[in-house]
Amino acid sequence: MAKTRPGKRDLDSYAVKGTNKVVRAGDCVLMRPSDLGKPSYVAKVEKIEADARNNVSVRVRWYYRPEESIGGRRQFHGAKELFLSDHYDVQSALSIEGKCTVHSFKNYTKLENVGADDYFCRFEYKAANGAFTPDRVAVYCKCEMPYNPDDLMVQCDGCKEWFHPSCLGMTIEEAKKLDHFLCSDCVSEDDLKKSNNTFTSSPLADGKVENKRRKR
Repeated sequence: MAKTRPGKRDLDSYAVKGTNKVVRAGDCVLMRPSDLGKPSYVAKVEKIEADARNNVSVRVRWYYRPEESIGGRRQFHGAKELFLSDHYDVQSALSIEGKCTVHSFKNYTKLENVGADDYFCRFEYKAANGAFTPDRVAVYCKCEMPYNPDDLMVQCDGCKEWFHPSCLGMTIEEAKKLDHFLCSDCVSEDDLKKSNNTFTSSPLADGKVENKRRKR
């Protein structure tokens, strides 16, 4: 916890102006960007303070979007993915637009409905050098890419590996019509004749990632 600065006093909470939302330390918030054409910034509130004139400020730890990181957005980054950075700052509480929820990756994949204010984080990020923690994650498919929760994948009934339809030369619509699926390593000629290939949409659904996880 950061120390209270001279002339400041700690506050337990802050009511976001114009809303019924109350922010406390540990909450994730949406912060108004200086460029109104950009999306709201996302930050984790570390501390809330007020000065002698009752001006309220918040010490925050910023989340970065993939496009704000060194290296930029990659294919496996989800649309709602954020990185928890080591970049701290002090901002006026008046710049808080509202609250949001930054889920763990696993919990995010279990959401039945993703709301506008739902995000997820699976990496911590060092802003100075672009390093990520963890630096290795499970990869899937022939392309050996980490899982993007926005993408449909199909699971082989034989080896239980997961594949992107595009890497198998099929469309999303074709993949959705499959009843069963065997990859080229598992299929036999007899299987191929019988095959009407099932899919499950998520490698993380029902815990079906145990055998074929590889590290990258």
